[in-house]
Amino acid sequence: MKFLHSMIRTNCPEASIDFYTKGLGLKLIHEKKVPEGKFTLYFIGESEDSAMIELTHNWGEREYSNGDQFGHLAFAVDNIYEICQHLSDSGVTINRPPRDGRMAFVKDPNGISIELLQKGSALPLQEPWQSMENIGSW
Repeated sequence: MKFLHSMIRTNCPEASIDFYTKGLGLKLIHEKKVPEGKFTLYFIGESEDSAMIELTHNWGEREYSNGDQFGHLAFAVDNIYEICQHLSDSGVTINRPPRDGRMAFVKDPNGISIELLQKGSALPLQEPWQSMENIGSW
């Protein structure tokens, strides 16, 4: 398993990017605009291979507090189905099942959202996960 990123929501992406790049010396590694979701993601880190900060700018006006500004931790996993089965067998609720073979969300005991991402390409769809399309959300 590899730690990938922590997500923080921001209403001021320019100031946030300046803080992490000019202030802390990190680099803007990748920017992804998602018009259909009305948000932009900015990945900031030392390099493409380092753990990153994902700044998420949801378009529109909304204030965030410390309670809802932090989003999630993300980990790359070798087999999304095996880790989700292991967590489920251990009593962890799978909030967003890996129905697409590439992504799932769970919560840690403190209520922190954890994103699990399949390394490489998505795995072929697999039961019981693929039939869980209406279970949970992140």
